[in-house]
Amino acid sequence: MKVIIGQGSCGVATGAKKTAAEFDRLIEEKGLDIKVDITGCVGTCYLEPIVDIYDDNDNMTRYVKVKPESVSEIVEKHLVNGEIDTDLVISDEDKLFIEKQQRVVLRNCGLINPEKIEEYIAVGGYEATKKVVTSMKQEEVIEEIKISGLRGRGGAGFPTWFKWNAALQNKADQKYIVCNADEGDPGAFMDRSVLEGDPHSLIEGMVIGGYAMGATEGVIYVRAEYPLAIHRLEIAMAQAREKGFLGKNIFNSGFDFDLRIKAGAGAFVCGEETALIASLEGERGMPRLKPPFPAAKGYWQKPTNINNVETYANVAWIIVNGGAAFGAMGTDKSKGTKVFALAGKIKKGGLVEVPMGLPLKDVIFGIGGGIKKDKEFKAVQMGGPSGGCIPAALIDTPVDYENINKTGAIVGSGGMIVMDETTCMVDMARYFLDFTRKESCGKCNYCRVGTKRMLEILERITKGEGKDGDIELLEELAIKIKDGSMCGLGQTAPNPVLTTIKYFRNEYEDHIYNKKCTAKSCKALISFNITDACKGCTACSKKCPVGAISGEKKEMHVIDHDKCIKCGKCEETCKFSAIVRD
Repeated sequence: MKVIIGQGSCGVATGAKKTAAEFDRLIEEKGLDIKVDITGCVGTCYLEPIVDIYDDNDNMTRYVKVKPESVSEIVEKHLVNGEIDTDLVISDEDKLFIEKQQRVVLRNCGLINPEKIEEYIAVGGYEATKKVVTSMKQEEVIEEIKISGLRGRGGAGFPTWFKWNAALQNKADQKYIVCNADEGDPGAFMDRSVLEGDPHSLIEGMVIGGYAMGATEGVIYVRAEYPLAIHRLEIAMAQAREKGFLGKNIFNSGFDFDLRIKAGAGAFVCGEETALIASLEGERGMPRLKPPFPAAKGYWQKPTNINNVETYANVAWIIVNGGAAFGAMGTDKSKGTKVFALAGKIKKGGLVEVPMGLPLKDVIFGIGGGIKKDKEFKAVQMGGPSGGCIPAALIDTPVDYENINKTGAIVGSGGMIVMDETTCMVDMARYFLDFTRKESCGKCNYCRVGTKRMLEILERITKGEGKDGDIELLEELAIKIKDGSMCGLGQTAPNPVLTTIKYFRNEYEDHIYNKKCTAKSCKALISFNITDACKGCTACSKKCPVGAISGEKKEMHVIDHDKCIKCGKCEETCKFSAIVRD
């Protein structure tokens, strides 16, 4: 029997280390011969901390939301008496979160110990590497990737085989392969989970890619804000070298390849490949004009290929199972699976991997469980700050590159921020534009100055100071910024604004002409009032941080609007729904 505790960042954040320590203490106290081990995030982040108990026949029982105070009951019932603790065991409904998915990238996440290479090998790890370097030509590897139809999962969706082949065709004394693990979208955590839960799948994908294009050195560019991911990558790389899967003469094939990690400072613009290369070279992360493309002149002016974590994590599976097997999933033009990070006003937040082409409705409602508190679904922001907003009316849109692009959004790296009826779409556009404005490297005037001007307009509108012509001015600026910017950051920065204007123009008009926030969200345009449903319980007045609520016990209370800072504490506290927004 063994106990496995999920210790990805989400698990650790909810107290998994304390839960693990309590298991260790009680198991030792009771003298049980049971091993406690770790794994990464299985994807059901909303259920963390997660504890899996395997019996001697490898049958697994999953416990969820296991706090330290619940451990003694599980130990006594399950580990000592062999009885399942039904109070904490995962429900049949929550099991569907994983069962409805089709996992390639996340195939090992939450199932193996990411710090033990033996567990990766036990599930077929490095078999693809052995096959490639001992029995396949470079062109054959690239052909298999071409057959698979794998497109870059970092956002652009460019055919992976084409980039690899371009690097192969450019002859040089040194070539490089780079992984962009600088995941920067707010609400996105796909790459982080792979790095923390299955780092060898990335390493193996890069070894194979390096072989295919003739590179002998690889760099993993990972954001410094991912310390656990970096730690587990370092362990995985050291173990791979020890086993001979990295370094000189891999599998006695004569092929040399090694990796190193570069911790980036977290600049969103470094998601653009030439800006990332500049950062690798010790320069400020700023894009340059293309051509020449990195496949011809990249890192240190040598042929270089850059893909993201998810792209590389597909590679070993494709080599072992065949490109045709990968291509059989998804759609004609968007093949395979895609990992999405469900966040926002969603009941079941976490990681989802599904075949391309699955309708948005099936992802948000079928797997994600729908909207928190059963509120009305309003929209989903896809592709992060570079993406766009898809309204409820388009909930049946298939999730693939072509159909998502038609809405004005993009698949991007895979972030899905779900919004309900309480979300102000003008403020949402303001939030994302504020992010891209801060992350602009400043090289292009339109991006540097234009995003600032757009943000100023949006801030005025959300404060009730919008004026006639603001919507048209936003649209005009958006088009000029898209046309005048050098790289993808500026070219896509206006997308959240353009899509919210396209689908929620009425909300902009409400803010400007009626001085009203449709969603009753913008502080400057709302007020809190107490209705006659008030029971005089005094709970709201006790919670108010500025003493704006007064009234006698068991009598209706009132709010002093001159004092009220519109923090919403009173609304959250009231058990009788007596406080409303106007």
